[in-house]
Amino acid sequence: MPRPARRDLPATPRHPEPLQPGITDDDLDALWARQLMVPVHGMAVADVTNTYPARRGRRIHGALDLLAPKGTPVVAADDSVIGRMYTSALGGIVIYAFDPAGRFVYYYAHLDRYRRGLAVGDRVSKGEVIGYVGTTGNAARTLPHLHFQVMTRGRGRSWWDGPYLNPYPYLALDGDRR
Repeated sequence: MPRPARRDLPATPRHPEPLQPGITDDDLDALWARQLMVPVHGMAVADVTNTYPARRGRRIHGALDLLAPKGTPVVAADDSVIGRMYTSALGGIVIYAFDPAGRFVYYYAHLDRYRRGLAVGDRVSKGEVIGYVGTTGNAARTLPHLHFQVMTRGRGRSWWDGPYLNPYPYLALDGDRR
């Protein structure tokens, strides 16, 4: 069972970068209320580096790269429903999941593999293993990591393609494993 949220955290963190169009202060408050867990087992909030604003050519990275040994369990950052699982050239083995209210989408990429038996439609609890850190897709083969991104839910069939926001200030719990 996940540890309770720390009580010494501010009401809602300040978002460090300009917000993408479509992201509201209400979205930020709602994300903070989710009390996200670092999605890599054994990784503390204090050990996370904010790679969200890093430059990737003309764009910002827009996600956190959480470095860990290949095969380290990836855990659900929030209570979630698995919405999509597939492999792509860019993200490699990926999982899209959304929070119970369907407001936020969590993107986990460069996985080595999924947890055995995981399927689209499954409900997972915060801290439950969903996959394992890898180097698939366009990840450097010598730098295993989890690419973790948070978006608001897009409209229509492209629900996984909403505006994204920096999860770094909204990580409240150290990575745990159920």
